[in-house]
Amino acid sequence: MHFLGTIVRFVVAALVLIVTDWFVPGFDVGGFWSALFLAVVIAVAAWIIEGIFGRRINPFGRGIVGFLTSALVIWLGQFIVSNVETTVIGAILAALVIGIIDLFIPVSTPFDATGKDKKERV
Repeated sequence: MHFLGTIVRFVVAALVLIVTDWFVPGFDVGGFWSALFLAVVIAVAAWIIEGIFGRRINPFGRGIVGFLTSALVIWLGQFIVSNVETTVIGAILAALVIGIIDLFIPVSTPFDATGKDKKERV
């Protein structure tokens, strides 16, 4: 069931990116598959960033540092995923819209799931 939850989490993240594409000028995801691959890139980048700098600088973290890190990850994602184009302002606005959408449809990170698994095992 954990694998299915991860798949659902990435699909929801891709849908959030597609919705963000509709609202944010300067942010363009080519379609569902590009959005899904961008969601994977964002998750991997978050995992790497959290491993290096800790939880408070994680793109999913709260605060200005997490917000700016999220915008940077979105902007850099365009160079990794085809059919994704964004400007710096578009990435900042996309990070803002994604943060607002996340208030209503929270998508937990793989780190949250890991923490829950550890608590359940103890």
